[in-house]
Amino acid sequence: MNPAQEITSDAAMDSELPAASVTKTGYVRWGICALLLVATTINYVDRQVIGILKPTLVAEFGWSDERVYAAIVMAFQLAYAIGLAVGGRLIDRIGLRIGFVCAVVLWSLAAVGHAFAHRLGGFELPALVIDAKLGFSVVTIGGAAAGFALMRFLLGLGEAANFPASIKTVAEWFPKKERAFATGIFNSGSNMGALLTPLIVPWVTLQWGWEWAFIATGAIGLLWVFAWLAFYRHPERHPRLSAAELTFIQSDAKEPPVTKVKTTTLLSQRQTWAFGCGKFFTDPVWWLYLFWIPDFLSRTYQLDLKSIGLPLIVIYLMADVGSVGGGWLSSRLIARGWSVNRARKVTLLLCAACTAPIVLTSQVGNLWGSVFLVGLAAAAHQGWSANLYTLVSDTFPRRAVGSVVGIGGMAGAIGGLLLSLIVGEVLQRTGKYDALWVIAGSAYLVTWGVIHLLVPRLEQARLEQS
Repeated sequence: MNPAQEITSDAAMDSELPAASVTKTGYVRWGICALLLVATTINYVDRQVIGILKPTLVAEFGWSDERVYAAIVMAFQLAYAIGLAVGGRLIDRIGLRIGFVCAVVLWSLAAVGHAFAHRLGGFELPALVIDAKLGFSVVTIGGAAAGFALMRFLLGLGEAANFPASIKTVAEWFPKKERAFATGIFNSGSNMGALLTPLIVPWVTLQWGWEWAFIATGAIGLLWVFAWLAFYRHPERHPRLSAAELTFIQSDAKEPPVTKVKTTTLLSQRQTWAFGCGKFFTDPVWWLYLFWIPDFLSRTYQLDLKSIGLPLIVIYLMADVGSVGGGWLSSRLIARGWSVNRARKVTLLLCAACTAPIVLTSQVGNLWGSVFLVGLAAAAHQGWSANLYTLVSDTFPRRAVGSVVGIGGMAGAIGGLLLSLIVGEVLQRTGKYDALWVIAGSAYLVTWGVIHLLVPRLEQARLEQS
């Protein structure tokens, strides 16, 4: 294979996009996208339950040291990093249909397992903390905390496969001009999950106890498995897909065949590093929102399980709009004749700028002002994320998409683990979120500059068949 055939300029990439007049016959691809949306929603419901229940669990088990909860969160992020390191490549090798099922079953059983975590006593687990000299130390946690850390670890291993599998599915089922929009739709499931969790969890907890909150939410994923097995097939083998829709899905220029790509080859590409840096510096901010915003609202405005739901719903409704809107914007700009490079970069920059006002959150002094600033930043993150993910399918062949997303996701999980370590220490020492909002408000603009330096133009990665 001639490596030069794999290099495509922005103009060439634009010429691959189907004209607006192309007839889009059929909607099977949007049914597949809906399944991805539901899976991502379930993923985030299971992920966020512990954040909603943090005050309840702290009171139940006496976790007065903020670093105990941070250690439990870090167990999830460590497993998430490990899962992404291998999950993307496994998805590329064994296929989406079965690989996705295995992941959802694992994370659903782990989610249910949280209900029994406090009964798993008798063992201890290591945890990383920042010591008095600002160095790193390893301590042990035991009892209920160790049980929860174990369940979070298993949850992270399973949940890590969701985004590599979903991005790979979008790459297989959508032409380039629709990918950012489709990614924005399924990625909005992270907001829907975060929105549904404060509706479901407080009510279930108040009615039947916190254990049933984990059991009820964890069991939902097992139902999704049956729908996926019934409906998902590769486009070329899907019995319900019309010839016209298949032609539209495959309307981009043909990619050179790449049967296998070495990880070392992927790591040598500037495009991989651009995506990895984007995830490393900005994913941790989203996890800060997901795992600590309920605590911030409870700590700052004295909200309890009965009153915390509405503010969280508003935040994640705003984030939902940002996810779909960010994906729509870049796709719309491409449809209006912008290059892929310009459309993605401008949309990313706009999203980055909208995160900056969160630095004022602690100075606002009223609940709904804080909710608006956090919601704006969450919306901007989700618009950013939809376009950041799409950079991978813009610049890599379909066979490599899952692996690259896995590498980037692992970088994001490592960044999240490090930020969780900082969050636990900052809250333990100061009890305030001020410094954390500064990190959240500056990370995206800095990261945008790094991405642009690494990939001034979005070109196809040069991959050698191996």
